[in-house]
Amino acid sequence: MPSRLLFLLSLTSLLLHFSACQKADTAATYDIVIYGATSAGIAAAVQAKRMDKSVILISPDARIGGLTTGGLGQTDIGNKVAIGGISREFYVSIKKYYDNPVHWKWQEQEEYKDGGQTRTESGEASMWTFEPSAALQVFEDMIRENEIELVLDQKLDRAGGVQKTNGQIRSISMLSGETYSGKMFIDATYEGDLMAAAGISYIVGREGNDQYRETLNGVHTKLRDTTMSGERSNNAINHNFVDGVDPYVVKGDPASGLLPFINPDGPGEEGRADDHLQAYCFRMCLTDHPDNRIPFEKPENYNELDYELLLRNYEAGEAGFPWINSQMPNRKTDTNNRTGFSTDFIGQNYNYPEATYEERERIREQHRNYQKGLMWTLAYHPRMPEHIREEVARWGTCKDEFARVDGWQEQLYVREARRMIGPYVMTQYHCEGLEVAEDPIGMGAYGMDSHHTQRYVTTEGFVKNEGNVEAHVKAPYPISYRVIVPKSEECTNLLVPVCLSATHIAYGSIRMEPVFMVLGQSAATAAGLAIDGGLDVQEVQYPELRTLLLEGKQVLEL
Repeated sequence: MPSRLLFLLSLTSLLLHFSACQKADTAATYDIVIYGATSAGIAAAVQAKRMDKSVILISPDARIGGLTTGGLGQTDIGNKVAIGGISREFYVSIKKYYDNPVHWKWQEQEEYKDGGQTRTESGEASMWTFEPSAALQVFEDMIRENEIELVLDQKLDRAGGVQKTNGQIRSISMLSGETYSGKMFIDATYEGDLMAAAGISYIVGREGNDQYRETLNGVHTKLRDTTMSGERSNNAINHNFVDGVDPYVVKGDPASGLLPFINPDGPGEEGRADDHLQAYCFRMCLTDHPDNRIPFEKPENYNELDYELLLRNYEAGEAGFPWINSQMPNRKTDTNNRTGFSTDFIGQNYNYPEATYEERERIREQHRNYQKGLMWTLAYHPRMPEHIREEVARWGTCKDEFARVDGWQEQLYVREARRMIGPYVMTQYHCEGLEVAEDPIGMGAYGMDSHHTQRYVTTEGFVKNEGNVEAHVKAPYPISYRVIVPKSEECTNLLVPVCLSATHIAYGSIRMEPVFMVLGQSAATAAGLAIDGGLDVQEVQYPELRTLLLEGKQVLEL
């Protein structure tokens, strides 16, 4: 090769190296870098500022708050006493928001009635039901008041955007080219994208019962009456089809093929592991106020065959209403799944955790179109019972909540995606109080809750759903610090408060928005301690962490 060409190639290589070094040197540097502006990410950012740490909150989306601002206004609590710290502050701020008469536009304040576990008792300082827009306002106020640096619409370069040296993340780069350096990193996404890109061990799907000696994990087609601690549980029977619903395109004719969204391979062996995920949906915010209502429309790609199982279920004797329509302020709702065929798009989310951003958007749109078609079918299809059509047709999406002209949100209810495999794993035993974590950073209190994961054909030739678990916990239980840190050999400056280290069934109890906020605060507290002591996150001394958590009004025991 001519010497001049060799010189030019060497010079080009040197310039590229210099450019890369210059970019790394000029990357914005912070004490704590938080990826994911979910409720957990926001709580972590607030706590970081309270510890006098420089912090940046990076949102891969245009809207902050995740599910809390995305339609999940009927807060899943389990026991309010278990919620403290910044999480409790959020719900106190919600109460103050609604104490202001200006925020009651579509309804008089005294007309609104909440109920169940979220009822605001007389004299209670907090409120647990809210509109998405109210939650968004409270979070925006928290960010502004704490002077938190926030960037929106910045997606992590999952292919090569995480730079690690000697087991520590040095910087993360976005698809835009923006790079952020830090001493500590927190992955607060529902998907665990930063965790995965950093090379941390994780699992997607359900463990088998035998892996951790559980009874509520893996495939569940049969009713199980009790948990290991003797509590009652309702599994296969709930949110299922009535008996006798035919699964074939032509009734009674297997040669005609299965109706859409039925697993042709069957459910699998009882209690065994698989890669299935509990179903996702959009937690719809609906209204019946005529001035704020967008009527349900039939989507352009509507396929009646997609809803044939719904129609057959009612024709076979289903008597239940196909949604849980919880009242929110201002004549709005948080609308969730109920019965055998409802808002959950069962079995259609398996690829979501590992999917590219473009593929995830297609999955979101498929879920949205499925629910649009579902709502039109419930409201207008002549084969639906008249009382259901009349009730559903009264409702529609809201004009004043989300940016889309059709009133639908962008945030999909990602109930479960990746789960880290850390140095400690929360299991069914912890949820039932049979094992107790000695280093709590918060408490879980909701029942062990999994939505269905698949539809299958029974040996009798009818359709059923599989995967539902509803098992109570006796009391709030401690969540270990070790479930939000990776194994030390994998990374020493990352904390993961959302996609934490837990089995499928234990995660089903922990995965609630108030708890995510609690864990986000605890993660930032630990990050601050690690910075001050020059420690790896695995080396943080629990007594010191506990002291700071209690000072931050976290609830660690009852």
